[in-house]
Amino acid sequence: MKIFCVGMNYARHTIEELHDETPRQPVIFLKPDTALLKDDKDFYLPDFSKRVEYETEVVFRINKMGKCVDPRFAMRYVDAVALGIDVTARDLQQEAREKGHPWDIAKGFDSSAIVSDFVPVEEFGNLDNGIEFALNIDGKEAQRGNTRDMLFPIDYLVSYISRFYTLKTGDLIYTGTPVGVGALSIGNHLQGTMRIGEENRQMIDCYVR
Repeated sequence: MKIFCVGMNYARHTIEELHDETPRQPVIFLKPDTALLKDDKDFYLPDFSKRVEYETEVVFRINKMGKCVDPRFAMRYVDAVALGIDVTARDLQQEAREKGHPWDIAKGFDSSAIVSDFVPVEEFGNLDNGIEFALNIDGKEAQRGNTRDMLFPIDYLVSYISRFYTLKTGDLIYTGTPVGVGALSIGNHLQGTMRIGEENRQMIDCYVR
């Protein structure tokens, strides 16, 4: 199983928080499967970073093998949706970027890919309207976004990624985060919600230890 992640896929986050230009093509990086943290298990702050940040994202699951998928047929390769948090050791990432080094460790360390249970894609209705999602920390809203604001929508991402990597059943695509990224602290209570049909459903409920 591969965990594909998309960087800089929301304009405000890219410009205001990363102080970068919006990309012309998707920025793709991978996390290992050991990064997954499921079932609302607590997240433990690692001892190798002084600034660990949350990035709330919508996650799509691939349901069959695909290579060079045409965007018109891309959604046939997606069967379910979840809410995820791409946890980032920001200080390690910034140091690596300044030196021109890879920043895999800053993104791919153990438990750095929090993910909720998956919901069948059919329950969301028309995805063209986007999927609204949010993260509350200690009862206060930290992030809110909608997938309709992504620079590169999911059908394009599936097609683009499949040019370089063969998609396989169970692969995940973390689609990027909106503005509102911030640091995590011990004791934080993370509650993530997603709009599914007419229901605003809680998807993530965990603590930072």
